[in-house]
Amino acid sequence: MTPLVIAGGGLAGAAAACGLAKAGRDVTVLERSTGPTDKICGDFLSAEAQHYLRRLGLDPATLGGHPITRVRVIRGTRQTECDLPFQGMGLSRRVLDEALLAHAAACGASIRRGVTVASMAPGIHFLATGKHDLRGAARAPDTAPEDLVGFKVYLRLDPQIRRDLDGTVEIILFPDGYAGLQLVDDGRANLCLLIHRDHLARAGGTWPALLDDLRAAHPLLRARLHGAEILQARPLAIARVPYGFIHAPAASDSVFRLGDQACVIPSFSGDGMSMALHSAALAVHCHLAGQTPAEYHRRLRADVARPIARASGLYRLGRSRIGQALLIRALQAWPGLMRSSAAATRVPEPAWLKD
Repeated sequence: MTPLVIAGGGLAGAAAACGLAKAGRDVTVLERSTGPTDKICGDFLSAEAQHYLRRLGLDPATLGGHPITRVRVIRGTRQTECDLPFQGMGLSRRVLDEALLAHAAACGASIRRGVTVASMAPGIHFLATGKHDLRGAARAPDTAPEDLVGFKVYLRLDPQIRRDLDGTVEIILFPDGYAGLQLVDDGRANLCLLIHRDHLARAGGTWPALLDDLRAAHPLLRARLHGAEILQARPLAIARVPYGFIHAPAASDSVFRLGDQACVIPSFSGDGMSMALHSAALAVHCHLAGQTPAEYHRRLRADVARPIARASGLYRLGRSRIGQALLIRALQAWPGLMRSSAAATRVPEPAWLKD
């Protein structure tokens, strides 16, 4: 039996290693980090993500995941909220990725840490390097990524603010971007935001200057951050993410692409972790069934194309001033629209692997 190599031990790579090792395959994970690390991610686990974790033998609740049952959308002084169509969970990638890697090792996978893979090699069977492209296997988005910058920090909120946020994910809309705020494990809050680089430059070009700019312009965000302790010396940051990318299947495909190497759903939907886990489960299923990478990529594309297209539409609407105003008014008039949108931007349940 051919030994299998997975480049990348993040969410998708570690999940694939669990599945392959449980099936008795000889699998090695090459992971660039030497220990637990934070990832720039919303840390939101929707119903399908929790399904795939439990399918592998991990319960996110036992890892300290914070239950989330409501979503609140805010723009200026306007806001609206409703119940989610499922119970979500806030769980940091530092905790989740380490738990998955440990679980993969317990299942029999070999984990090699501190190994950076810079270029594609014949011995790699699964490509799960997240947002890091390899030489010879770069992603090819249909359009150039927008000039956006993403930031992420963890906070200790004021106790009253924490109680107000309990069980809710907040999406705060502002010109040229938006922010997400929710509780995760260990009583912390995750603040992620996406902003156009021009706005960042106008605000002063640095994270502290941007945060001061947003606090001054947005009373609710200022109130949420009042008395908060920022738990990192500097935020995690990323730029030019190719939102909407889906790998185009080709007969020449020789590697199974997982997670962000396969598809990138706009962060506005909060379903990136679920798509990573779905891609890992589907790739393992196809490999064990003797299917080619091209066959796998065709199946994955069929599962994710519509949710990503819908999420991309919402993302574009949520970026412009006019779109934001229309969106918040529509959500206030029809609260059920928010539930429908949350359901429509996810991998449909009939596509979940349940065996």
